[in-house]
Amino acid sequence: MYFTTSTVVDWIDVFTRPVYKNIVVESLRYCQAQKGLDIYAWVLMTNHLHAIVGICKPGTTIGDVLRDFKKFTSKSIVKAVQENDHESRKEWLLDRFWFRGSNDAKIKDFKFWQDGSHVETIYSYEFYRQKLDYIHMNPVRQAIVERPEEYLYSSARNYIGETGLIDVIVQP
Repeated sequence: MYFTTSTVVDWIDVFTRPVYKNIVVESLRYCQAQKGLDIYAWVLMTNHLHAIVGICKPGTTIGDVLRDFKKFTSKSIVKAVQENDHESRKEWLLDRFWFRGSNDAKIKDFKFWQDGSHVETIYSYEFYRQKLDYIHMNPVRQAIVERPEEYLYSSARNYIGETGLIDVIVQP
């Protein structure tokens, strides 16, 4: 089991629009179904994603799945920004993504995610509970909601017996 964090370049608040958030949700579902990603907890904030995950597909590593997830979501979100005529920040967003990509030899055009995914191995139940609480309390600490289960883009609902956007493996 791993605690992961993926962050948008320059900590840009991209995930303020449902269209971009839903790309992440759909991609996580795809990774569950096709890449062997077990999701125990997650939260999508305005500029980063935290998750507790595992891998159940032999021969696949967490690095493989996160690399593919970030590559796909990066291209999909940039395309969604490009095609969104109602995006008031379109030019600014694309300029930032292009600038970050132009300063990275590995990138052809736009860079959406920061390098790496800050992966930490869950080494004890106490550490797991600490990260689980951290994930679910993130929207509360940011004054987005009063209670964790009120935040739609999180697994907190799953942990109180309600249906969330993503099926997760509930580990109390």
